Amino acid sequence: MVRRHPQVPPIEKDAPAGWYEGSPTPGQRGPAVLLGHVTVGDFGEGVFYRLAQLAPGAQIKVTRADGKQAIFTVQRSAEVPKDRFPRQEVYEDTDKPELRLIICGGPYDRKAHSYPDNIVVFATLTASG
Repeated sequence: MVRRHPQVPPIEKDAPAGWYEGSPTPGQRGPAVLLGHVTVGDFGEGVFYRLAQLAPGAQIKVTRADGKQAIFTVQRSAEVPKDRFPRQEVYEDTDKPELRLIICGGPYDRKAHSYPDNIVVFATLTASG
C-alpha cells in the first residue's frame, strides 16, 4: 500500500524531526518515515543537517516516545528530484522494520526559497531496547 504525502515539519528554532503518522513507529514492521530540515531559515542548522553525509553502514539511533531506542543501519541513500519522488519505494510496506529519513537536497534556489531535490536515507533495524 502506498501512503499519502506527509506534512513537512515547521521551520522554527530547534524544530525536531517529524514522524509521518501514516507510517509505523520506528522499530515496528514496515517503513517508519521521519522528515527533517537541513537548515531552518535564520535559525541555522536543522535536525538533519548532516544527513547527506551518512554512508552505508552508519548507525542511526531513534528514541521513541515510549523511551525505547531503535537502532538502524544505513543501507543506502538517494538524491531524487522532488517531481520524481519514489513514493512507492519510500512508503510501501516491508516485511521487516525499516527507516526512511527525508530531507531537501540539491542547490538552494534563493528565488523560489526551496531545494529542487530530496535526499532519502534507507536503513534497516539492527538492534532495539
